Amino acid sequence: MSENAQHNAEQRAVKNIRKHNDASAEAVAQLLLAGNRTALSQAITWVESTSDKHSTSASEILRLCLPHSGSSIRIGITGVPGVGKSTFIDVFGEHLIQQGKKVAVLAIDPSSRVSGGSILGDKTRMEKLSQNESAFIRPSPSANTLGGVTKKTRESIVLCEAAGFDVIIIETVGVGQSETAVHGMTDFFLLLMLAGAGDQLQGIKRGIMEMCDAMLITKADGDNEMKATRASTEYMSALHLFPPTDTGWIPPVQTSSALQEKGIAETWQIIMQHERWMKERNFFIAKREKQDEQWLMDSIQEQLRDNFFSDENNRIRIEKAKQQIHSKELTPSEAALWVLNKS
Repeated sequence: MSENAQHNAEQRAVKNIRKHNDASAEAVAQLLLAGNRTALSQAITWVESTSDKHSTSASEILRLCLPHSGSSIRIGITGVPGVGKSTFIDVFGEHLIQQGKKVAVLAIDPSSRVSGGSILGDKTRMEKLSQNESAFIRPSPSANTLGGVTKKTRESIVLCEAAGFDVIIIETVGVGQSETAVHGMTDFFLLLMLAGAGDQLQGIKRGIMEMCDAMLITKADGDNEMKATRASTEYMSALHLFPPTDTGWIPPVQTSSALQEKGIAETWQIIMQHERWMKERNFFIAKREKQDEQWLMDSIQEQLRDNFFSDENNRIRIEKAKQQIHSKELTPSEAALWVLNKS
């Protein structure tokens, strides 16, 4: 096929994706591997879909893309609402692009527990990055999954890497259970903190501080700069009291101002230093392999759960078990064993 004919074929496939959503999985995968953003968006949509047809297409695309994944740096960024995550990512991503990187941001948005709707506002908060051709921002509703992390985030990481993105940033909803999940799928875990706010206000738990690979005190500008410097010293002392990690890495504490673009380059240097530290000591690949094993176990549990609750007989037994609980015939634990045919 000539270069012109191949270009026309790609344009037709993109047109099908945009207008009819009927391009084949193989066609979408080929475009995605060539760096086409429309194809990447479609692939992630299929990955996140609950439709059987879309799940089949997603599986085929993932199979084709998996050999081309794994070469990025995966960064998890967390902090409570108001700490400035999106503003920091906007400036940080622009800095990386200036260094010749392609940046993908997977922003996990809170979903309504009542309607299932999502705010999906990260594209408007990341004004510079959303307009840059070297960036890809994908807001994904948490859809009530544990801690607000979408079930398909790992698959989305694979697709972004296959599309040629060098840095994958995962932004979480806030400080909570989602941090454990994000820590388990990234190479570097960055915790953003505010100066002048107590631990109770920020909702910071010891376990989350122990997970971080670096801490960033944000909004270190104007009248808040001295507070940020003082806070960085206090948190640095606190981190040194924690037991040493298996890798021997000691999380540094850095101040930052996205408004004045201070501490941005230094943060990237810390991430690069951490990557070298992990690779030189053979921890980097080992951590990735452990994460893949956890992905396997999580997938098995998800399949078992879905298969169990989709079975009509199981649903009938669950309804009967509820009645037995209400009538005080069985405790919830006994009823669970009965549902599982173990009593």
